Amino acid sequence: MANISDLPEDVLVELFSLVPARELICHCRLVCILWRDVIDLPTLWKRKCQHEGFYDAKCDRNILDWRIFYFLCSLKKNLLKNPCAEEGFQFWKLDSNEGDKWKVEDLPGEHGREFSSQHVHKYFVTSYGLCLKSQLINLKEEGYWDQLMDEVRPDITVKDWYAARFDCGCRYQLRVQLLSADYIVLHEFCPESVVIEQWSDAEWREISYTFRNYKAGVRYILFRHGGQDTQYWAGWYGCRVTDSCITIEPETSAQRDQRNTLLLEPKDIPSA
Repeated sequence: MANISDLPEDVLVELFSLVPARELICHCRLVCILWRDVIDLPTLWKRKCQHEGFYDAKCDRNILDWRIFYFLCSLKKNLLKNPCAEEGFQFWKLDSNEGDKWKVEDLPGEHGREFSSQHVHKYFVTSYGLCLKSQLINLKEEGYWDQLMDEVRPDITVKDWYAARFDCGCRYQLRVQLLSADYIVLHEFCPESVVIEQWSDAEWREISYTFRNYKAGVRYILFRHGGQDTQYWAGWYGCRVTDSCITIEPETSAQRDQRNTLLLEPKDIPSA
């Protein structure tokens, strides 16, 4: 009697490409040697990328490991929670809350400008005293297992938007740190504070940075930003921030071809 193992390899690839990734690694791969070998084929994971909209013909030749590429694509999201103040200050730690303290306002705000993206409706605003807030991201809780971060070391991209009021100057600052399991700083992005003079255009400005080729051992990302006004006026005349973003990118760096292919263990695979 014929069974599924008698099917041609290309048919098995097509069938397995429709199975959830966690089931493939945790269950199907353990059934027999044939299934294991088919599930380990790059063509299977490339097909899954095509099914789920992760495939881009322009980057085809640059992808060295379709399995890792698939998982990085499926995991990709903004790791910062509540980046646009829709939930007040939930998920944010207020490290410094001086002057009249942090506040949430609706766009465009008094003497402000509309934001370029229609999904952003609010922003955080600082006062005349220093206002800083932060989030600590636990990479393992977000699905990025240790071996992935140590051997693949996918690019980590940070973006933030800030603006001043037209009628008041302000100072904006940002610090992003990649931390080890015991919170030692392995890498840091800490540009000089940006001072926007009074009577500026009040336009929203983006700052971005990508961590590449960082040390092994990254387990946390600490994001901290904020500032204050430069006139020391009571109220909320300081810098405005919104739509902050940290993503781990599917595309790998040029040095990635020097590593061995990763073997995914069932415990490593994020739940659907």
